[in-house]
Amino acid sequence: MKGLSSNTLRLMIPVVSLALLLAAVFWLQPRAMSYMGMNLLFNLAVPIALATIAQMMIVAVNDLDLSIGTFVSFAACVTAVYMPSSPALAVAILAAAVAAYAVIGIVIYLRDLPSIVVTLGMSFVWGGLAVLILPSPGGQAPVWLRSLMTAPTPFLPFAIVASIAIAAVAHLVVMRSTLGVAIRGVGGNSRSVARAGWSVLKIRAAAYALAGIFAVLAGMALVGLTTAADANIALRYTLLSIAGVILGGGEFTGGRVSPVGAVVGALTLTLAGSFLSFLRISPDWQIGAQGAVLIIVLGLRLILSRRDA
Repeated sequence: MKGLSSNTLRLMIPVVSLALLLAAVFWLQPRAMSYMGMNLLFNLAVPIALATIAQMMIVAVNDLDLSIGTFVSFAACVTAVYMPSSPALAVAILAAAVAAYAVIGIVIYLRDLPSIVVTLGMSFVWGGLAVLILPSPGGQAPVWLRSLMTAPTPFLPFAIVASIAIAAVAHLVVMRSTLGVAIRGVGGNSRSVARAGWSVLKIRAAAYALAGIFAVLAGMALVGLTTAADANIALRYTLLSIAGVILGGGEFTGGRVSPVGAVVGALTLTLAGSFLSFLRISPDWQIGAQGAVLIIVLGLRLILSRRDA
């Protein structure tokens, strides 16, 4: 293991975990080894992957967002209610929500507030707005959005193709762009970034805005898959997104994140939940299985890190 860099090691663990879990699925249920089976297993991978990338943007600046789930639900409600009949209004509301996300990042930095407390409070705000927009489950997906999310793709299901695209875009933004380097720099050493002439305030605002954009896309993708919305449709995404980031090799401090690893982590958690649903196992056990996968991978990562040291 000493011949591998820490970044390579952090990426290998979620990839190997996904491969082992997928092998177990195929061994227990050979019929899943098909286009249709893979499509069912990874059906909700896209919105979970987008929500995980949104959370990763916040983690990259050493914060944590406990409102991701309710914000995705809010975005889903806006999409289902306004997008089919008033797309301009829907876009305006979602753009305002992204701007509000950037303002939250600014307030947290200027007032030196705990991000956990602020975002927990915002979760009630987003949840309340979602209920006001859609008091009961309903709405509908725009035709173009439904067509996009169910589009047939050659060789691999759309969910896997889209997840690869999400990982590639996030990697370019976070790992290759100047803004991405600055965001990770703020997470690593904000004072050094400030001494280099960068505005830490603007960088943190940009990180939160990017998180808002990916969370909005997660809500839209979820509506495209479910064809309707609910104020509570994505509450589980808060914990799933945090688990996906950590499972994918991210850390809560130091600006250490991996966009590709985060998406692989999201796929692993999706697979763990979908397979148990496929076997008609209680949702309570599904959550437990996802937690078990996270604990096992984190334990393995700790063991390998100690050996590497």
